[in-house]
Amino acid sequence: MDLRELDRRTLLVLDELVAAVTPADLARPTPCTGWTVADLLRHQVGENHAFATAAREGSAPDWDAGTLGDDACAAYRASVEDFLDAFAGDAVLERQLTINHFGTFPGSIAAHMHLVDTVAHGWDLARALGLPYEPDAEAVYVATKLAERIPDEGREKNGSFAHSVEVPKDASALDRFLALLGRDPAWVS
Repeated sequence: MDLRELDRRTLLVLDELVAAVTPADLARPTPCTGWTVADLLRHQVGENHAFATAAREGSAPDWDAGTLGDDACAAYRASVEDFLDAFAGDAVLERQLTINHFGTFPGSIAAHMHLVDTVAHGWDLARALGLPYEPDAEAVYVATKLAERIPDEGREKNGSFAHSVEVPKDASALDRFLALLGRDPAWVS
């Protein structure tokens, strides 16, 4: 399966959640410590554009430049279109891309990294809004494979992930994925 197709399907689920966001929702807390829904959306917009810039130019100068303007949903959708357009060609999968402070990787790994971010932040947004979240099962499985490779040690240095948390042995695939990224699957606002 092409990671870009899994990411596109996951982005479609996230699109529905973003479309449900009202101006009053922007101040709601999220499972991302210290972030509101507005902060989460700014992060997603910035990351989508930065991944797109990296795909086109090899690197992106600013990974925190997301802005929402007067229409958070429109800003988000524009960033998704930018990301999907930049990753549309097969050549990008072989190109070396510098991804934020993580390092330089083939575009195929960058696409995998973006998928992890999309699956996780879809859940973050759904939880913040009190909405159900049902990402593509294959996307969760593939994202989990990368999340399993992220060492717990050193996470506090760059603040990208919290330390993994324990979940019951019978936890769902999504809950196991979230726990690997340091999220408590039982989080509620």
